Amino acid sequence: MPPIKEERNMFSKSCEYALKAVIYIATQSLEGRRVKIADVADSSNTPQAFIAKILRTLTKSGIVSSLKGPYGGFEIDLQKMKELKIGEVVFAIDGDAVYTSCSMGLKECNDADPCPMHHKFVKVRTELKSMLETTTVYDLAQKLKSGKATILR
Repeated sequence: MPPIKEERNMFSKSCEYALKAVIYIATQSLEGRRVKIADVADSSNTPQAFIAKILRTLTKSGIVSSLKGPYGGFEIDLQKMKELKIGEVVFAIDGDAVYTSCSMGLKECNDADPCPMHHKFVKVRTELKSMLETTTVYDLAQKLKSGKATILR
């Protein structure tokens, strides 16, 4: 019997789309351009209605700025981009689940009542948290802009 292949990601689909959207908006903002919802949806292969909902959340969270009108769109200020950590985007969409949920999907898992992987997963989670709290949107936008990374596959 072949192994069961189940695609499972660390972040929710909404969070993945939010990360792609924020990085795309940042690259465009570096060029002095605001982007429309349709552009963000195209850049991340995301349905427009879904990305619109995500962008509303990101705007309310202060992660992206939105300007209405014919010259409007979404943008991120350069200074904000240099200070904005990826962890803030993750938290705005997924909350702190990536840091608190059990790696095996148990409802309750902690030091006092651990799952078999709990203590090893704590180390992984600590490294992940460190990466999310030190990597800026600017860092990732620069990688995308330079061609050293992609948000489409």
